[in-house]
Amino acid sequence: MEGALISHIADFLLELGKGFSFVARQKRLLIEDDEYFADLVFYNRLLRSFVVVELKTHKLTHQDLGQLQLYVNYYDRYEKQPDENPTIGILLCTDKNDTAVRLSLPENNKTILASKYQLYLPTSDQLIEQINKVKRLADNQEK
Repeated sequence: MEGALISHIADFLLELGKGFSFVARQKRLLIEDDEYFADLVFYNRLLRSFVVVELKTHKLTHQDLGQLQLYVNYYDRYEKQPDENPTIGILLCTDKNDTAVRLSLPENNKTILASKYQLYLPTSDQLIEQINKVKRLADNQEK
């Protein structure tokens, strides 16, 4: 999947939104004697923030979130300039357990996002159902 995204990087950047620029693929992070590789790294000049994207071809696990959190913390502590905003982490996976995601991340989390990707476009009914589900979740969190 990563290779397909890279071969269509211009389209993927347009999907992400305005201000994105490609920084690295399989960015090597050396932490003491251990090597880690962030799948994709972007910079958004409008947000003034790095964006680390991890791609998973399985159902999301708490280990995946921990891995992404490590990468986000690395960028915040070693790459980000003092005048830049915190790094954003995006984890795309084939499936996820919303409760496990909420429990794995701090309650005040604003920098790690996990989303299920689909290999096809959803129907209008599916989109409406998803929008209503998100609205209900947002209403419940405000209460």
